[in-house]
Amino acid sequence: MLPDISSVHVRVPATSANLGSGFDTVGLALDYHDELEFTLNANPDDVAAHIEIHGEGEDTLPRDETHLVVSTFRKACETFGLGRFGFTMVAHNRIPQARGMGSSAEAIVAGIAAAAGFAHRGELNRAAVFDLAAHIEGHPDNVAPAVYGGLTVSYDFEAPEGVGSVGIAGGEPLRRGFHAVNYPVDPDVEAFVFVPDFELSTEKAREALPRQIAHRDAVYNVSRVGLMPAAMNPSSLGADGPAQANALLFAATQDKLHQPYRAPLMPPSTALIAKLRRAGYAAAVSGAGPCVLVLHHGQAADDIAALVAPELASGHWRMLHLPINMTGVEIERR
Repeated sequence: MLPDISSVHVRVPATSANLGSGFDTVGLALDYHDELEFTLNANPDDVAAHIEIHGEGEDTLPRDETHLVVSTFRKACETFGLGRFGFTMVAHNRIPQARGMGSSAEAIVAGIAAAAGFAHRGELNRAAVFDLAAHIEGHPDNVAPAVYGGLTVSYDFEAPEGVGSVGIAGGEPLRRGFHAVNYPVDPDVEAFVFVPDFELSTEKAREALPRQIAHRDAVYNVSRVGLMPAAMNPSSLGADGPAQANALLFAATQDKLHQPYRAPLMPPSTALIAKLRRAGYAAAVSGAGPCVLVLHHGQAADDIAALVAPELASGHWRMLHLPINMTGVEIERR
């Protein structure tokens, strides 16, 4: 089967994973996007991928079938029952590469969503996009918010061996594999991302992690990540909730599982986080780093910018002041 439409436009948000305590499970979508246009080649005999890249990665990303968006798109087309066809992909990238803002998850979600757009009419099947993206990425913490938007908590359900799903009393069977849950985010929450002028590969960041952790450190993180949904939506706590909002965010972003071990890989990021937290701001490494994320209820842009003015003036950092994205990936068929 070949597509019966000529082009699909895809818009995917940046993401920040972990948020301090929620290692490999918690993610947040940010209102900062890559946009890609996929257009069928005019000549049906031309089954090649032609690639244009503008913005982030335009000097470093491949322009052939090894490009992560393209290879993912090809795989997804097979999954969705499409035959091989040629296309031109024009990418307008804003998400920094290898900085901890979900660029690889964005690429995977973009490729799958574009393939789904060509294969099916109607609303985008986000569950199908998430399922395939999580299996390709190998962990769902960044792909979940890229697909669904907002605050997400993801998990890999392990059914007994040989069992595909488990019957749940009074509900639908729970299947094996990756799942994600969306939590409400108060519109008052703002994100600040500090982007450095150096990169850090996720592989190196993972190599820095220990094979075992102390029981007390696991308990510490469990207690903090349990605060995250309330910290992001304090009205759920009643009338007194908003007054506790930033204190909850500060506690919820504490961590002993990954940031201490990765700190030597990114001293400037570690120093910036320490400075921000000493001033009472909920700062953490964004994803595997080296970007730094700050979450705050209410307006604080001027105060935060003044606090980090020396770092910004150095030319080694830039600050992005971003709303939370609540829609996730979007497609438009043309």
